[in-house]
Amino acid sequence: MYPLITRDPVSGHELIVTRLESPRSGIVIEGQFDLGWIGRLTREQLDFVELLVKNRGNIQKLAADLDIAYNTARSRLDEIVTALGGAPENDGRVDRRLVLDRLAAKEIGVEEAMRLLKR
Repeated sequence: MYPLITRDPVSGHELIVTRLESPRSGIVIEGQFDLGWIGRLTREQLDFVELLVKNRGNIQKLAADLDIAYNTARSRLDEIVTALGGAPENDGRVDRRLVLDRLAAKEIGVEEAMRLLKR
């Protein structure tokens, strides 16, 4: 058997399932079936989710298993959350780039920027 393909290799859009078959009983069901949240993820993202579940949500262990930095693992998880329609957490940390962009645009002063960056 081949691994499940969730995205159209040409357009990148979600695929639908049109046929389900039981090898044991031989029954075949045809129609149009949604893959649900699984269809919104790439094969690589599904593999990441599988490993995350196997590691019981421990991102540090997952990062070690994949031999990647913790921040890289968090970034990949954020991409998955976004693909599923959620907003990634920022752990209460200030987005330094956003603060600096606001400072450059003169939306805030130096004192306000320093106060935000110290949080």
